Amino acid sequence: MKRLLISLFLTLLFISGSVIPLTANNTVNAQQKPIPPYAKWGTFALQKTHEKYPHAKIIDYLHIGRIIGRQTSTEKFKLWLKDDSKEFGVYINIEFDNQTERVIKVTFEETSR
Repeated sequence: MKRLLISLFLTLLFISGSVIPLTANNTVNAQQKPIPPYAKWGTFALQKTHEKYPHAKIIDYLHIGRIIGRQTSTEKFKLWLKDDSKEFGVYINIEFDNQTERVIKVTFEETSR
């Protein structure tokens, strides 16, 4: 019994000596990802989708891309929604003025895929 206690004590001492305590001085240097330029339009797309489909949950989000024109550009997204009876996709196009970023038109197109 005495040997068992000594072995246990030595094991604990060995393990605790190799563990670095977590204190306020330990920091993690994680690289921060830059905010993508479409982020504000993604938030806008989520808001407009929630307004149009208030009872559906948004379960997936995809930025398709941006079409740049001379005076206006269009951000394209696909969101996947789920309500009580079905799951479906919605393509959202947000057309905005390049100079002022004022929204000109928002269109929705439902899809089964």
